[in-house]
Amino acid sequence: MNTRVFATGTERLVDPMKVGEVHYLQTKLRRLPVFLQRKIIKSATKKATKMPFIVEPYALFLFYEISDPRKVQKFLPDGYEPAEFSIFKGDAPKYYGIMSNFRIHTSVFWGTRSEFYLVAKNTRTGLLSWVIMDYMSDTISYDEKHGLRSPDVKSAVMTTTCDAEVLVDIKTADDTKCVEATASLKNAKMRPLDQTLWIEGNTSIAYGRLAGEPDSDLFSLTFLPEEMREALDIPLSDVHNVKAYTKSAPVAATLAKVVCFPYAQHMLSDAPGNTTHYGSEKALRAAAESVDFSKLNTL
Repeated sequence: MNTRVFATGTERLVDPMKVGEVHYLQTKLRRLPVFLQRKIIKSATKKATKMPFIVEPYALFLFYEISDPRKVQKFLPDGYEPAEFSIFKGDAPKYYGIMSNFRIHTSVFWGTRSEFYLVAKNTRTGLLSWVIMDYMSDTISYDEKHGLRSPDVKSAVMTTTCDAEVLVDIKTADDTKCVEATASLKNAKMRPLDQTLWIEGNTSIAYGRLAGEPDSDLFSLTFLPEEMREALDIPLSDVHNVKAYTKSAPVAATLAKVVCFPYAQHMLSDAPGNTTHYGSEKALRAAAESVDFSKLNTL
């Protein structure tokens, strides 16, 4: 299976009208106690183990170098430890916190998200992992700790201009989380990405102590490795008006790298309560190439 077939198959799993129905249903279910929400979600995902997960073009990643990684440990779930990593192939590994900003459409929600991650090593599997510490969105979401969540952002800007700029302006109503940036792509260069971070890390995603439970809620993305082959390296001199913070998880850090994906990324996410384990890029590729979209049960 090539990237064109995988992209087409993933997109066809998303029905905008069905997404609208789920958004309406969430306004009813969110009033239930969290333990009942979990029960309903897990019942729905017994057979529907995957969810189409399509990140739209121009996702923007802000990498903040962490000066003292020892201060990060208390935010990580049990069984994880801070890890150095490289962003692009050949770069020196460092400790970073990451703020990713993207528009997304799936079979159950559609909108803009901003997520704050720490990268850590899963000591049980040995895999480099993206650990979601916090997030904000103008659409619905779900995690094990909070259950079904309503948008905490009234209006989010995640777009591009005819001047080849990426604009981000996302802020929660209570001003506890914020990200703003203007990034010009005119001098950006496509560079090969470090495969350990972008491929291995995206098959081992967890929630940190603030966004999830202490024992984590591990899940994986299934995709063709080519989706993470390369991205734009944007010079810091072309990034302006940057402001990013999450008051629930302050980490002393300095903006060190800005990365942009100028194309859509097509993936299948594990549905809540399901965990797929890929121990290698070879296993990931085999799983992605074997997907039968005509028979796939998804949310």
